[in-house]
Amino acid sequence: MIQLTAAEVAAATGGRLSADPEVRVDGPVVVDSRRVVPGALFVALPGERVDGHDYAATAVGAGATLVLAARELDEPCVVVEDVQAALGELARHVLATLRERGDLRVVAVTGSVGKTTTKDLLGQLLRAQGPTVVPQGSFNNEIGLPLTVLEADDTTRFLVLEMGASGIGHLTYLTRIAPPDVSVVLTVGSAHLGEFGGIEGVARAKSEIVTGLAPGGTAVLNADDLRVVAMADLAPGEVVTFGTIPSADVRAEDLGIDRAGRASFTLRVRGRGAADASRAPVTLALVGEHHVTNALAAATAALRLGVDVADVAARLSDARAVSPHRMQVTDRADGVTVIDDSYNANPDSMRAALKALAVVAGRDRRSVAVLGEMLELGDDARRAHEEIGRLAVRLNIKLLVAVGEGAAGIQDGAVQEGSWGDETRFVPDVAAAAALLREELREGDVVLVKASNGSGLWRLGDELAGATDGSGSRGAGA
Repeated sequence: MIQLTAAEVAAATGGRLSADPEVRVDGPVVVDSRRVVPGALFVALPGERVDGHDYAATAVGAGATLVLAARELDEPCVVVEDVQAALGELARHVLATLRERGDLRVVAVTGSVGKTTTKDLLGQLLRAQGPTVVPQGSFNNEIGLPLTVLEADDTTRFLVLEMGASGIGHLTYLTRIAPPDVSVVLTVGSAHLGEFGGIEGVARAKSEIVTGLAPGGTAVLNADDLRVVAMADLAPGEVVTFGTIPSADVRAEDLGIDRAGRASFTLRVRGRGAADASRAPVTLALVGEHHVTNALAAATAALRLGVDVADVAARLSDARAVSPHRMQVTDRADGVTVIDDSYNANPDSMRAALKALAVVAGRDRRSVAVLGEMLELGDDARRAHEEIGRLAVRLNIKLLVAVGEGAAGIQDGAVQEGSWGDETRFVPDVAAAAALLREELREGDVVLVKASNGSGLWRLGDELAGATDGSGSRGAGA
């Protein structure tokens, strides 16, 4: 973060200063006292189980020079009514200051699936152009996004942001903190349907990243998704589209998938005429055809930010997995391949992962799908889980394991589609799934682990991927 005095922090947040106004914050902004370094600003967020105010003394003892707090403390602090809102205001102030000082560009990504992969790809496309800040993991909400913004300083050239929403107005709030120069919308899908009240509510919420563009900003929209491309009518400025259909401005042509599930294509960028189009070959290291959408989105944004076509294609081909538990592939020493996509799940991403499993396993390896609950689907939850079970049978998945009561519909759907005997199993929890797989997995198997993060199936992903003597290889993933 840029250096700020305590007085400047108070002015930016509308808080009351209870410290020497000349005290300087010249370190990071943190919400975890264990991450404090000298010069840090400690944000005392109240939580469900712990209250950050209880750790203020520890933070100052570790070197924090100032605390952002909701009540008076013995430590130097700025007191505000709402700590979370004040964090957002501080980030908004710092970003506005950086934009006044230099040529910082902000690119933000949203969508029902693929946000984290796309922002990771963008980071790898842009870093060679200049200093780039990219969120850790899925720092995409009202806490994570401001913390990411506050990592930027006077040297930062590109600020990549992931924006998540679980309701109407969420992206409006985030774009008020960080109005994007480039807004990317990937898909409108069935994630969080229970909170949005239906697919049209999802579309309306995602469109807020378009209406929240900075003056002169560009909307980058998925031409393959009708609900996304319809957002062009809401854009206050230029619109650039990406996809696989002929009308897309940035397009994947000659698409192919190899036996490892990795896509290759020709990246085609529209010119003024057909003869003016630019083309370059891309071979992704990411597993799953669905990553073509993420790669095209990242490519289009990077092109808009000044990266040329040849460099975009070369960097996409070199890009590797950054965030864990997202189509992360491990080839174990015992001959088992693990595809760990256990960070999150909704019907769209579950279908994509199952298709990738089928491709990687092919006809000569046994495919094993270990699937947990997809959360936040509301009234559609039962039907959505049954549809996934039916799809697993249609894809000829050899062993399907449904984990937990919330995923029981997956087994039911498989049985309805004609699965019988030991082809489909139900286990009550992660421990039971681990015990079953220790008995079942054998050399040559390809096993997919996927569920919403809250199901805890990521623990199984860690266990399965860690079952190697070190000669296994970590591949690329989402």
